[in-house]
Amino acid sequence: MLAVVVGLAPAGLIGGYLMLSPAGDEEGSRIDRASAASERTDGTRLYAEFCAACHGARLEGQPNWQQRRPDGRLPAPPHDATGHTWHHGDEVLFRITKLGPAAIVEGYKSDMPGFENVLSDDEIRAVLTFIKSTWPERERQYQELRARAERGNAAR
Repeated sequence: MLAVVVGLAPAGLIGGYLMLSPAGDEEGSRIDRASAASERTDGTRLYAEFCAACHGARLEGQPNWQQRRPDGRLPAPPHDATGHTWHHGDEVLFRITKLGPAAIVEGYKSDMPGFENVLSDDEIRAVLTFIKSTWPERERQYQELRARAERGNAAR
């Protein structure tokens, strides 16, 4: 499953993105931007409260995040563009946040708890919106393509 999540070719995804991008009307776009700005503000606050202690105030993650500790677990990864968060679509990110990493990778041991009894679904989405808003354009586009691919696979 992880190979499927990570394995789509970026070039094909970008081409699909260009073909599937909706034009949208101007009024709808203004409403969407206002809603997204409000969600980012809530997400910023929630990230600071629930995520920054492990993932860093600047989304930088813990030192040596790719090297297992003596207990076999990995330190908290960064959520900025130097990490791998942007390699996953929205549904995967949502499930990891709500249920913990073992919900995606069976048997995976992590210090990250699931937040299903702490944050509402809308609050989880707000945190993810904030995180995504910090990424450079290239990473945001790639992540959106992953999200679209997930939605396409779920429809089958």
